[in-house]
Amino acid sequence: MDKQLQPIVQVLEKDFGAEAKESFGEVEVLLSSEHIVAASQKLRDEFEFTFLSTITAVDYFPEESPRFHIVYVLNSFNKNLQLTLRVPVNGEKPTIPTLIEVFKNANWRERELWDMFGITVEGHPDLRRLLMPDDWDG
Repeated sequence: MDKQLQPIVQVLEKDFGAEAKESFGEVEVLLSSEHIVAASQKLRDEFEFTFLSTITAVDYFPEESPRFHIVYVLNSFNKNLQLTLRVPVNGEKPTIPTLIEVFKNANWRERELWDMFGITVEGHPDLRRLLMPDDWDG
């Protein structure tokens, strides 16, 4: 693990019960949905991860628990670091909290999660279809 990332990951493990994995030189941190907002805010405010570059989901159908992993990729340009956060969610009424208060650019990416995967984003100010027709029932 990158020497700069190691203390950051240790804080996430200690403060949020996160689990870190490293694969092919990339670090992924598994967090529960109730901690994603606070962990993202800590990463932004204390560790200079000021850019949310990606939000997407991985669908593990036919698995239901978890059915999805929500994947967030954060970047620190000042430290030249990237960190991937993964949040598992169950398939029955999948829901995650919004990150708009932490990263404004989460807006459309969260709408895409809802539109493409049916994952409800609690607290989103404008959760409406982005790509599919308004009457789409998928």
